[in-house]
Amino acid sequence: MAPTDETGQAARHPSSTGTTPPAEPPSRGSAGPGARMPSWLPRAMVLALALIAVFQLGSWAFHQLTGLLINILIAFFLALAIEPAVSWMAGRGLRRGLATFLVFLAVLVAAAGFVTLLGSMLAGQIVKMVEDFPDYLDSVINWVNGHFHTELRRVDIQEGLLRSDWLRNYVQNSATGVLDVSAQVLGGLFQLLTILLFSFYFAADGPRLRRALCSVLPPARQAEVLRAWEIAVDKTGGYLYSRGLMALISGMAHYVLLEVLEVPYAPALAVWVGLVSQFIPTIGTYLAGALPMLIAFTVNPWYALWVLIFVVIYQQFENYVLQPKLTSKTVDIHPAVAFGSVIAGTALLGAVGALIAIPAIATLQAFLGAYVRRYDVTDDPRVHGRRIRRSGPGEATRLRRLWTRRPDPENPRTEGPGGGSSS
Repeated sequence: MAPTDETGQAARHPSSTGTTPPAEPPSRGSAGPGARMPSWLPRAMVLALALIAVFQLGSWAFHQLTGLLINILIAFFLALAIEPAVSWMAGRGLRRGLATFLVFLAVLVAAAGFVTLLGSMLAGQIVKMVEDFPDYLDSVINWVNGHFHTELRRVDIQEGLLRSDWLRNYVQNSATGVLDVSAQVLGGLFQLLTILLFSFYFAADGPRLRRALCSVLPPARQAEVLRAWEIAVDKTGGYLYSRGLMALISGMAHYVLLEVLEVPYAPALAVWVGLVSQFIPTIGTYLAGALPMLIAFTVNPWYALWVLIFVVIYQQFENYVLQPKLTSKTVDIHPAVAFGSVIAGTALLGAVGALIAIPAIATLQAFLGAYVRRYDVTDDPRVHGRRIRRSGPGEATRLRRLWTRRPDPENPRTEGPGGGSSS
């Protein structure tokens, strides 16, 4: 065993040549007792922790403010929609604030009058349905007794319904859900007021907002921002024009149906169907069709079924034929792009995304189109959807000739149909 010194390390003896071997350098992976931490490591750790904290705080704030951001987005597009009317009135000498107020007042008065008319009509029809409900129930009972040979009576059905556990549970759940419904109504009103307030500021202070935005940009970028703003106004106006046109077509189609069925309040119901189905995305069609079905039911229960069938068929025609064609004309985007943008907007933001998807995509497409270099397309038949016709025989004809070719009598070793040589 080699002798060791007091530190436990092997003692180094001089070699036979009289020289002492050099000491081995310490390995880089091992830190000696006197090694120090790199000066940059604490700062790097503090910076990494600070970045993680900022990311977590930003993510939490974004999720908390998602509702407000969506309201601001809706208000911005609403301000773009009324921008032409406000600019027209401001060009005639009115202040932008007063012009914006007058536009909002006109829209609110028209909406309030329409809702009041429909509310009174709906209340009258509900009262009529409640009064005529015993007659409806008697007709149903008579039909069941006549076809199934039963002996049902209206008094027995009413007593069984009033004593049923289902009705008791329904009343209890409705009583407990009144507060939830009231809270949702108040929340919806607050959200509507928030959207109207932001849209009023965006429309009234539009020039000031554009100046503030352009003041932090170089002159070249300022022109691009102003052009994008103008494109957004044009595309949003075109989208609203297409929606209004579809509302007019839908209202006329449903008016014809309701007049044929002799349903009361046909003009008001047609206006209801046209506006609600076009300007309330996703569920607007179902809300629009429910009211005519309800009123048609008071005339004849079978009329409600006819209205339902017509609503479903017209909705398919509108989704796949009418809407892509009109939006492609007014906002200048392909029908497939319009349809896909609505689906994508619904997946991202729900009903709000479906409402603003088409004007947003149209604005983005028009703005980016200025930066895409285009070339002249060659005059090729394939560009116009036609195939090039070759002068020689087709492939099928040449293969048939090759397969049915007979051997040459002067050269008996030519290949036959099977590919082998014939003798």
